[in-house]
Amino acid sequence: MSEETQIPSKKVWIIIAAVGMFAFMSTLDSSIVNIALPIMSKQLSIPMNQATWVVSIYLIIISGLLTFFGRLGDQIGKIRVFRFGTYIFTVGSLIAGINLGLWFLLFARTIQAIGAAMTMSNSFGIVTTIAPPSQRARGMALNSSFVSLGTIAGPGLGGIILQHFSWSYIFWINVPVGIIAIIIGRLVFPKSAEIDHDALKFDYVGISTLFLFITTFFLAINIGQEQGFLSSIPVTLTVFALIVFVIFIVHELHAEMPLLDLTIFKSKLFTISLVAAFLVFTSNFFINVISPFYFENLKGINAGTAGLFLMVWPISMLIATPISGYIADYFDQEYITLCGLTILGLSYFGWWIADAQTSSLFIVLLLVCGGVGMAFFQTPNNALIMSNAPVSKLGVAGSLNALARNLGMITGTSLVTTVLYAAMSKKIGHNITSYPSGHGHIFVYGMHVAFSLAIVLVAITWLITIYRVILKIKHNHMATN
Repeated sequence: MSEETQIPSKKVWIIIAAVGMFAFMSTLDSSIVNIALPIMSKQLSIPMNQATWVVSIYLIIISGLLTFFGRLGDQIGKIRVFRFGTYIFTVGSLIAGINLGLWFLLFARTIQAIGAAMTMSNSFGIVTTIAPPSQRARGMALNSSFVSLGTIAGPGLGGIILQHFSWSYIFWINVPVGIIAIIIGRLVFPKSAEIDHDALKFDYVGISTLFLFITTFFLAINIGQEQGFLSSIPVTLTVFALIVFVIFIVHELHAEMPLLDLTIFKSKLFTISLVAAFLVFTSNFFINVISPFYFENLKGINAGTAGLFLMVWPISMLIATPISGYIADYFDQEYITLCGLTILGLSYFGWWIADAQTSSLFIVLLLVCGGVGMAFFQTPNNALIMSNAPVSKLGVAGSLNALARNLGMITGTSLVTTVLYAAMSKKIGHNITSYPSGHGHIFVYGMHVAFSLAIVLVAITWLITIYRVILKIKHNHMATN
């Protein structure tokens, strides 16, 4: 039985749940490490700027390999690539918790990232392939709930783990969950078709230039945060990355078997949905960066209690996601995304007016609104991305969806920290790169400036989603005539 064969409905949901468990873990590891960096820095006896590479190397390797593994999934089977990724990620998680110094940890994070890239790039394609059209949005909703939980739950879950255990357990928690998911996968995943080795063709130039572009660009962002974005090294890396990107585009347009068939972007609905995902995930990470400062530094709440507050957003998403998926299967998905964006924008507006005296109940309501808004946006938007991609390119479409998410995470983290510290520095009259102890009003000012930008990002997404609605109306009108 191949992965394209019709699968009983009950088994479909078990497969999606198994896929979702790894989606949760691989995205969780993108954000959970952030809260452990101070402890890891101390125990590994390294400065904080070196410790941040534990996060950066993971995101850089994943982003560089997503498109390759998505294309590979289209050629040899999405489930086959996904399954090997689960093994690699679980082994990487096991060795990442062994404290043998920074370089060993970076090596383990690289192993984790390779496995995560294999699973991330094919998870949406698997769901789209096995779920019947009438249940596709709900299938996407379940998978998206795991993805979003992993993305948002990191700081909260990490804080709770670190309060009781060593930093190793933020990696080791993946091992038993990974083993369970692997066993479920062995029992329920359909067998992939035999590999036609003669048909396998790899675009080596495309693979290497895309990987080089992404890694160089992300290096420029990371170094720019430390040295300043106008410093010589970040500027040089950015220029080099842009040159490599131009080479990649020119090559892909003329390659016989391109890594990334650029004709996939001819679908305006697909492209707009992808851009929308990037913008929303960029704004999403404003919460990840700012909220720990807000609760622990401004409000003076301990890390464990702050972690409980931060869990409100993912729990709200968990509750709202299946509801949004059910609704999206019966109503126009474009309108559901607009509803989600509106709720998300209201949440950011609430943060824009919050300060040290704002009641905890109001903040909890903002977190609930954010989680619900994100659920009602992401579920139908993921369905729109995958539904508007050609069936033969579902692996690539899924990898681009995951890449948009990762790009949003990295861009959002860099953008919010840059804006936050620049605003606080301007307000206080000198350069600062940490929380201004004893000057809570300075932080509140920087927070308001940062969320002003988040509101702008959501507003732009809202406008391009309106354009997507207009395109859909025109398409339906032409179809009826």
